[in-house]
Amino acid sequence: MKTKNWLEIKNLSNNELSAKIVEIQDKLFKIKFQNAVSPVKNPLEIRELRKDVARLKTILNEKEKLNKNGKEK
Repeated sequence: MKTKNWLEIKNLSNNELSAKIVEIQDKLFKIKFQNAVSPVKNPLEIRELRKDVARLKTILNEKEKLNKNGKEK
């Protein structure tokens, strides 16, 4: 994902982030399965999708921590 997209993604709600994570994980699963059957054109896409999932989970985790800390105070 491009830097511009990350700025937009940071503004998404927790539900939208969770949906985006599921969407990318599904795409990752399909590409991994295709790669197991026969080599895919761009194997680096697997790495990028894994990193995107990790980034999205990090953003989601940060937002949840902020919400939790905000409610406690």
